[in-house]
Amino acid sequence: PLAVASQIVREAEKFDISCHHVKSQADVAPGINVTNYQKIEHFDLSEFGGVVLDESSILKSETGHYRSELIAACHNIPFRLAATATPAPNDFMELGNHAEFLGILSYTDMLATFFTHDGGDTQKWRLKGHAENEFWRWMASWSVLLRKPSDLGYEDGAYNLPPLEQVHHTVSASGALDLLGSQAVTLQDRIKARRESVSDRVAMAAAMTPSDRPFVWWCNLNSESEALTKAIPGAIEVRGSDKEDEKERKLVAFSEGRIRVLVTKPSIAGFGMNWQHCADCGFVGLNDSFEQIYQAVRRFYRFGQTNPVTAHFIAAETEGAVVANLRRKEADADRMAAAMVLHTANINKAAINALTRDRAKYCPTEPMRIPSWIGADA
Repeated sequence: PLAVASQIVREAEKFDISCHHVKSQADVAPGINVTNYQKIEHFDLSEFGGVVLDESSILKSETGHYRSELIAACHNIPFRLAATATPAPNDFMELGNHAEFLGILSYTDMLATFFTHDGGDTQKWRLKGHAENEFWRWMASWSVLLRKPSDLGYEDGAYNLPPLEQVHHTVSASGALDLLGSQAVTLQDRIKARRESVSDRVAMAAAMTPSDRPFVWWCNLNSESEALTKAIPGAIEVRGSDKEDEKERKLVAFSEGRIRVLVTKPSIAGFGMNWQHCADCGFVGLNDSFEQIYQAVRRFYRFGQTNPVTAHFIAAETEGAVVANLRRKEADADRMAAAMVLHTANINKAAINALTRDRAKYCPTEPMRIPSWIGADA
């Protein structure tokens, strides 16, 4: 994603790895070259021996532009790696897209092999009853899912993160929904509830923003980000309408501590960035995308974070259905990830151990005796 390319170059320097931030094929040099997805059309990927996709959930959409272009362009590249923090274990199409990108199996063949659909609804696929173990065995043959090293039997060490606290705040609503004592259930009702409570949510967010440490406010509506930026002294907004270079400049400036309060959207900066220098964030607006919220919080709550992380969520009373839906999705994701790790952990351990050389322990206890005929010849 945007601004992550320059970040990878900075991270590589920490490990004395040489890599180049490139914008077109003309910039490419021998070794490792890093760019972002928006510039893919400026490269001839057939010239590369390997490709790594960071935030590979970009492959999620079956008909997505980048999904189709990446699969076609990387088809003949011998070494391919896809890395994502949020593969949805229940989103089998996303898993199928990753398998197709890696040249394992097309997603249509994956569905035909392991899944079935009931009735005429071809959008809802479920694992065949007798194929569940074989499906996870197949997954473990080309992929690894783990949340921490102990999932594969290793010590967690520095991967034991400090606490994460999620604090929910509610503002009173004054719209028609509140007068009727109901919750915003339909999409139209939810949008209406968010728009009617913007000023109250922004006021609460501005009041709780600390003045002595970095902070990121995540928004969904332009009206939220505009009002927050005006209400918080020194806050800088990153908008979708900003030019790419301007977005990257602001994101890098926050990463380097030259901007203290950043206001933006998860869809703009919620993927890929390493912001361990910041331990506080807030959502002044919510939507039903658990992936966006998970990823946004993980900009701070990730390996290398040394301070407890606090994430604030501000919603109107009428948005209770949205909050409940997000909590349900979080619980579902935790349960599914645990099940996937359970299914694949032993298979992955066996595969990893198979790559380790077995050495017989040699403990001599008897003194060596030279045969007499050797001694005679000597």
